Amino acid sequence: MTQARILLGDDHALILDGIRRLLENYFEVVGCADNGQKLVDDALRLRPEIVVLDIGMPLLNGIDAACAIRKILPATKFIFISMHANAIYVRKAIEAGASAYILKSAASEELLKAVEIVRKGGTSFSPGLGQDVIDNIGMWPAKTSQLIVELTSRQREILQLISEGKQNKEIASLLNLSVKTIEFHRSRLMTKVGSHSVAELTRFAIREGLTSSTD
Repeated sequence: MTQARILLGDDHALILDGIRRLLENYFEVVGCADNGQKLVDDALRLRPEIVVLDIGMPLLNGIDAACAIRKILPATKFIFISMHANAIYVRKAIEAGASAYILKSAASEELLKAVEIVRKGGTSFSPGLGQDVIDNIGMWPAKTSQLIVELTSRQREILQLISEGKQNKEIASLLNLSVKTIEFHRSRLMTKVGSHSVAELTRFAIREGLTSSTD
């Protein structure tokens, strides 16, 4: 089997460097990205076999970044590395196409094995997630449509930026949209999510794995 081409994504410089050093002894690390948007751009340019990524990243979270990459590169496989053992984060990663979900605390012991398993078409989930989470993994895809609020990709993008503390004008500049458009989307988000404040929107974003605020 040829050497795997792997792209990395994590907004913590020390963690990103540690993962790179671990993997480059055995595989070809083709690039490293410190935010979700750069990860998508790099993936489309470098066309990696595997993307190893964090869930919480600025500009675009790992869940939405994986979804965007899959639309163009459906054969690419994803290994999520996260500090979160919460079942909701694992479920969202699986929805986005995760073949593996590794806890950061166990990455040095589990990541290399996970890459080999994923390359052969298998799946790998950290034992540290807990048996109750692992036992339910196979049932989640059938349940998800009834469990989450349906947001458009643009709404998810704006929700993440709001939860990261960015104001309407700053979001408009980042997304090349008008402030009025951002205000409209913010209002629609409030209605869809059933929130009345930025704090409530942020809690929803954290619960759905959209924000890097706690990662």
